[in-house]
Amino acid sequence: MRAVTTTDPLPRLPRFHGLRFAFGTLTVLPARVARWDRDAARGGMLCAPFAGLVVGGCAAAAGVLLLLLGAGPLLAAVASAAVPAVLTRGLHLDGLADTADGLGSARPAEEALRIMKRSDIGPFGVVTLVFVLLAQVAALYELYAQGWARGAVAAVVAGTVARLALTLACRAGVPAARPEGLGAVVAGTVPVRAALAAGVLVAAVCAGAGALAGAPATAYGAWTHLAGALVALAAAEALLRRCVRRFGGVTGDVFGAVAETAATAALVVLTLG
Repeated sequence: MRAVTTTDPLPRLPRFHGLRFAFGTLTVLPARVARWDRDAARGGMLCAPFAGLVVGGCAAAAGVLLLLLGAGPLLAAVASAAVPAVLTRGLHLDGLADTADGLGSARPAEEALRIMKRSDIGPFGVVTLVFVLLAQVAALYELYAQGWARGAVAAVVAGTVARLALTLACRAGVPAARPEGLGAVVAGTVPVRAALAAGVLVAAVCAGAGALAGAPATAYGAWTHLAGALVALAAAEALLRRCVRRFGGVTGDVFGAVAETAATAALVVLTLG
């Protein structure tokens, strides 16, 4: 058998490698990831919104099923908030808590990164988790109370926009804070134009979903859901920039925090419509 040298090209990526990478790294759903290099990461992060669409769809299905079985909107809201946590092994919520601890530590970047790597959660992380989950459940409760379609579409939009925020956070020019870990593999892999194209496509899908969600007026529903997506991405971008300045780059924890921030912001905006 011929030895592989450093000049040999990488083996051809398997079909649907981007989807496999996205589902294999962002969900617990079965997906065999064949490669962990940056080429595979680029395809995976571009497919991240599709993984979010599936996660959001599962969250919506859980909420609607409970409503059909006679449960009230509060229990449906809890289910729709819990399903994404289950399908992601709670990694995004854990990243949110760790990032909050790092930002709240007021320590130099290297020490803050060490704090984020610890297995325990500090007071900043606990408080952040409590308020974020309360906000998500409260927003979903209001939306399900207005009709199953509005709650279901909101869950799907939140899940999709949260993973779109990851695509944008992985764009070229955003450095990794550490040389190792998943954050280092995916950071800076997505071309800026491709990230923007994904953003435009997902925003258009969110607007279309809003038009079909049973809002008081079709155009009003479309604009509300588009605004929810844009505000969510703006909030995620603000957090991303803060973390890059604070830590010198991004980590896997930062990506989790960005996703949860986007999901929460989208849900809150949708309650205002």
